[in-house]
Amino acid sequence: MRIGVDAGGTFTDFVALHDDGRIETFKLRSNPRNPAAVILAGLARLGRPADVVHGSTVATNALLERKGARTAFVTTAGFEDLLEIGRQNRAELYNLTPAPRRPLAARELCFGVKERAWFDGTIAQRPSAAELKRLVAKLKRSGADSVAICFLHSYQNAANERLVATALRSQFNAAALRGKGSPGRRGRNRLYVCASHEISPEFREYERGCTTFVSAYVGPLMQTYLEELARAGRYRVSIMQSNGGFLSAKEAAKHAVRTVLSGPAGGVVGALATARAGGYTRVLGFDMGGTSTDVSLCDGAPRETTEAMVGGFPIRLPMLDIHTVGAGGGSIARVDSGGLLRVGPESAGADPGPACYGAGWEATVTDAHAVLGRIGAAQLLGGAMNIDVARAEAAVDRIARKLKLGCTAAATGIVRVANANMERAIRAVSVERGHDPREFALVAFGGGGGLHACEIAADLGIRTVIVPEHAGVLSALGMLMSDAVRDYAAGALGRMDMEKRFASLEREARREAPGAALERTADLRYQGQSYEINIPWNPRDPAAPFHLEHQRIYGYATPERAVEVVTLRVRARHSLPKPRLHRSEVIKGQTETRRVWLSGARKTIPAPLRGQLRPSRTPGPALVRDYGSTTLVMPGWTYRADAAGNLLLEQ
Repeated sequence: MRIGVDAGGTFTDFVALHDDGRIETFKLRSNPRNPAAVILAGLARLGRPADVVHGSTVATNALLERKGARTAFVTTAGFEDLLEIGRQNRAELYNLTPAPRRPLAARELCFGVKERAWFDGTIAQRPSAAELKRLVAKLKRSGADSVAICFLHSYQNAANERLVATALRSQFNAAALRGKGSPGRRGRNRLYVCASHEISPEFREYERGCTTFVSAYVGPLMQTYLEELARAGRYRVSIMQSNGGFLSAKEAAKHAVRTVLSGPAGGVVGALATARAGGYTRVLGFDMGGTSTDVSLCDGAPRETTEAMVGGFPIRLPMLDIHTVGAGGGSIARVDSGGLLRVGPESAGADPGPACYGAGWEATVTDAHAVLGRIGAAQLLGGAMNIDVARAEAAVDRIARKLKLGCTAAATGIVRVANANMERAIRAVSVERGHDPREFALVAFGGGGGLHACEIAADLGIRTVIVPEHAGVLSALGMLMSDAVRDYAAGALGRMDMEKRFASLEREARREAPGAALERTADLRYQGQSYEINIPWNPRDPAAPFHLEHQRIYGYATPERAVEVVTLRVRARHSLPKPRLHRSEVIKGQTETRRVWLSGARKTIPAPLRGQLRPSRTPGPALVRDYGSTTLVMPGWTYRADAAGNLLLEQ
């Protein structure tokens, strides 16, 4: 059996693929203080050994909440302020007094080593034994739990980095072994070591250093978390990466930064797979969960980037291009000092959760839907979780009184503001990057995606909305549709030995991923440019596909200009059998009705279960109910079920 697990901010989703091809899904309330306990409880519920692909939020939350390990930064002497200086870009162009950026690395934990490599990889100075001894002493006095090593030009020659990393690992591991039997001493002597040539061997020292530091910052927490899961003993756990593939738990513990967009990446894979099953390849993914909304664009394949920003920090690794906003079902509504209604980015999360869940007291987007009649008292999780509508009304009414509106008008306003936040996110991945959203279908999933999809699609001019059958757990399902993937990179700026460096990367890939299919790509740019484009590698004429791609993205190409290769990349991919998507058995019975607030009035509309839908088009409005999600079909839209189990909404 294979199991996909997505640990979200409000619910943890489970999808089990049984030996006979049957798909079983369920949700459990998340526990932010102990996410592993919820996952182990869900796995125990399935009751048999399995291979688990897990989308973890441990690294993401540690980075966003600044709750990572105490981490030291070791770099070339004279460059200790590298992470604090960063780039001189202005995030707020017209703000004359922007708040200073707070670096992750404390200044007293930044140490310089006397070493040097030139730009071409020539080693000019190696760290001496005395220098290494001084560094070890400083690290022990600092109380650091983790260390990130990033030397100048180590992407060209990693000899000095490798020397220091090996020395630290042997020194601290030996101390930890000598401390055996003394938990306090053993804990103090353990040191998690990350070196930039292992994490991100690419040029641009700030981005490389930041990526390495983030991996060291979140790595010990990820390692502890995975060890706790491993103690269960019955499951072989793999972790979803930000690039849309998964890797072993052992590799995830060593390269924790690769998991910072772990859960959302599963959603992108699942959205494209379910859309393809229905005959669509150009889609906008719209994943509205309890804490945030993740949007993505797929034009035949998911878009990737190596220049992602997570929590305000650059991550220089291949990642799916996902834009996240703090607008989810648990996003808290408030009235600001100017009397304007705001929604998010703060979230009620899983504890206490929205007011209607019975513990929280602040109004959220989910509470607004409960007030508007779009979520019934016994609707969530197939009736397993009750909704306290009266409590939701009380929470929304507090907002209404501040706005001097009725409760229903305030709830409508909360939904409209949330829609505006999510619509801006979709424009960011489409319109702002030269894509017309009207040429794409919107794939709405997550617990709340279907409740907002029609209104957002209408505002963007999108005429087709796809709500997958397992929309509420699609990210977990996407993890079972992903492949085992491992990325390798080598700096190539100023070098001529491309074939030799590709061969070296492929040898490493074959050693670590035997039997995997290997794919070559490279980052190219025009000489003098400060950005690159990743293209499939053409050994006979690397520039030809680059000119075509530059023309497609930017509207022009200059073939007469010199082209330089910046980074070589190899991807090792192990493809695995995928779940077969088909419509579940049709449910017979009378369709219920619901009183829902629509277009300024309470209206009685059909509220069928998803299994009651027919292949023929039915005019809206309607409220389609499912185990993990609800879809609101607005007036002017039709709805039907297709052969792949998707709910198709058409304007």
